[in-house]
Amino acid sequence: MTLFFYLAAAIVWVYVLVFYGMFKSTRCLSSVRLKGKTVIVTGSNTGIGKSTALELAKRGGRVILACRNKDKGEAAAFDIRKESGNNQVVFMQLDLANLKSVCSFAETFLNTEPRLDILVNNAGVIGPGCTEDGFGLAFGVNHLGHFLLTNLLLERLRQCGPSRVLTVSAILHCFGNIDFHLLASQKDVVPSQSTWHNFQGYCNSKLCNVLFTRELANRLEGTEVTCYTLHPGVIHTELCCNMSQWLRLLIMPLAKLFFLDPKGGSQTMLYCALQEGIEPLSGRYFSNCALRHVGAKGRDDGLAKKLWEVSEKLTGLSQHA
Repeated sequence: MTLFFYLAAAIVWVYVLVFYGMFKSTRCLSSVRLKGKTVIVTGSNTGIGKSTALELAKRGGRVILACRNKDKGEAAAFDIRKESGNNQVVFMQLDLANLKSVCSFAETFLNTEPRLDILVNNAGVIGPGCTEDGFGLAFGVNHLGHFLLTNLLLERLRQCGPSRVLTVSAILHCFGNIDFHLLASQKDVVPSQSTWHNFQGYCNSKLCNVLFTRELANRLEGTEVTCYTLHPGVIHTELCCNMSQWLRLLIMPLAKLFFLDPKGGSQTMLYCALQEGIEPLSGRYFSNCALRHVGAKGRDDGLAKKLWEVSEKLTGLSQHA
């Protein structure tokens, strides 16, 4: 019995050390208010997107929930209005897997909303399949959709400066690669739809997020628009909803034990959106509410510029200029 007690105690201590040492996030302590400011949060009907939108609404901002599913988006907007006491929370339909939808969203937003102060590129997916335009799902949604959206809204952000663009990446960007030859031939950054390649595709898309932010910062130098990319933490959300059932069942026990809840996962997003004095760090990468280093590929300005140019062609951005 004594041996069992010590073993149980040891397991608890290991859990506590791992959870608080590796997964537990710090809190965003900024007291900044957002009255008179407008924020877009993509993928904000659930998870860290919804948690972030709620906190921004509590600070008095006008919050646009940019989501694919109309019913879920409107339900989330209702929940956030009720909990925050802020009636300036609205749903606008956006399907990042469809470039026409991205253009339609941007057009509607620009015609109806006079301000844009913070753009939060949060939505993300991992799993098999393709977008409406034939791109690999992770690459198309996580990178190309947000790339086009940001560029279509960039002039409004400039007009409302100082303003910010946040793009959610992940620590897994360190394992990412970009094969431009493969991308040119298959409209994806992985060669197949196997489970391993789905995971690799996600890592690659997160590297794209880091490189996109780096090049965006270079292009915005001298303006009042700053941009940041971040790792929100290891979070138990619906990110894996496109993965196979057996893989979700495998991950779920670990998620319950170790992963952050959405509120904990939203803290670095809130830090990058609200923290005063980080403007000189535009283009940089944050985690746990602090500046962090990225992998060598994420610091490659040549790679970032090439990805930008390829992304312009793939999204037809020049046609919207």
